[in-house]
Amino acid sequence: MLRRNVRTLCLFATLCALSAFARADYPSKPIRILVPFVPGGATDILARLVGQNLTQAWGQQVVVDNRPGANGIVAADLTAKATPDGHTLLFVAIGHAINPLLQKNLPYDTEKDFTAISLAAVLPLIVTVHPSVPVTNVKELINFAKSGPRRLNYASGGVGSSQHLATALFAHMAKIELSHIPYKGGNQGLLDLVAGQVDMMISTILSLSPHVKSGRLKALAVTSPKRNRAWPDLPTVSEAGLPGYQSQAWYGLVGPKNLPPDVLKKLSDETVRIIKSKEVQENLLGQGADPVGSSPSAFSAFIRAEMNRYAAVIRVTGVAAE
Repeated sequence: MLRRNVRTLCLFATLCALSAFARADYPSKPIRILVPFVPGGATDILARLVGQNLTQAWGQQVVVDNRPGANGIVAADLTAKATPDGHTLLFVAIGHAINPLLQKNLPYDTEKDFTAISLAAVLPLIVTVHPSVPVTNVKELINFAKSGPRRLNYASGGVGSSQHLATALFAHMAKIELSHIPYKGGNQGLLDLVAGQVDMMISTILSLSPHVKSGRLKALAVTSPKRNRAWPDLPTVSEAGLPGYQSQAWYGLVGPKNLPPDVLKKLSDETVRIIKSKEVQENLLGQGADPVGSSPSAFSAFIRAEMNRYAAVIRVTGVAAE
């Protein structure tokens, strides 16, 4: 009996050693970062920025895999069910915290089935309209929505997306009615906005700024509490005619639950190093984003706080799953 127990302990110790060795060798194969939206949007841009830097740092290919659908639920479900070895990750946006507030039957538990790795960046949004909409500021937009010849419509990246909640809150506070046109991703809605098939959109600076600079869209205000350093002449919504209004988007990296502690630490440390590097900081700040780079515990607490905050927004606006 003693000999059998000794053999069992030796076998267990060997397996633990092999497991530790394998994780020390992490990443041992290409890493896949799932992005829950189509290419070209802010989530995709940031995921690729982080992915490219991880590839350079570790010499292992990092592949961005776009899996749009259901405001991020499709990609999140794939991640929740993936092997927790650090080779399948998910770049999440604000919808990750909002989906459980709107969807009763999610195929995963947002708080229990994921491991938070790092909050990457916070982005203010811009209120934009197509040039055919005859307004030049927020007050004119509100007045036109109240007395214009037709109801204005707006694009979003889907029900519960940052664009949807930001615009629903805007309409509620301004006491106007707008028609919501949800897309499978913010970039698809943006394309229709630029083409003049949609009237307005409140979306990230990262996505909209090239079209504003080219004159294909008109920017009216930023949604952050203070003016953005990349757009100092653009007023906030609050100071432009809707006091107290603010809304921001955010993006971060998560993995499946039960990521090994050493893998989680390596992922988090490297992601924070990338976000806080001078080159990436200058890149993001120059585009109007606020780089963060947080610990796993801080990001986990942030997600919980966002769920509480948006539960209040949903109650006020009456937003529901469509």
